[in-house]
Amino acid sequence: MIEAEVGEILRKRGLTLAVAESCTGGLLSSLITDVPGSSDYFRGGVVAYSNEVKERVLGVPREILETVGAVSSECARAMAEGVRRLLNADLALATTGIAGPTGGTPTKPVGLVYIALAHPGGIEVREHRFVGSRRGNKCSAAHGALELLLYFLKH
Repeated sequence: MIEAEVGEILRKRGLTLAVAESCTGGLLSSLITDVPGSSDYFRGGVVAYSNEVKERVLGVPREILETVGAVSSECARAMAEGVRRLLNADLALATTGIAGPTGGTPTKPVGLVYIALAHPGGIEVREHRFVGSRRGNKCSAAHGALELLLYFLKH
């Protein structure tokens, strides 16, 4: 299980993790906490499903939400930065996207997800286009976030 592998590395390195979730709705936090002993490294998470929570709790600038929108690399970046700062973590993951089956547009289709990783050296953002059911897209996004983190930790 990727969450166990990530957890083992975080524990060995003495690193802490926080997450900000929109389209995954808490699934990423659930996967992380499925690992026994995850309290050693997991600070916690914020499910920022509404723009109001993204802005008020995570500090996502209103101009990002009004110009490029919640489903954007800019928003994912701001969410990751915000939760890292809020929960005083070494590393932070953020997910934002359109899980479906509705809500997509020609420029932002269902399955479009942005995943961000904030770390002491900066922020990485990845764009994904998943094809599946709502549940499938949420699972793909949560696993994609763990894969991004694992890649960062190994390289």
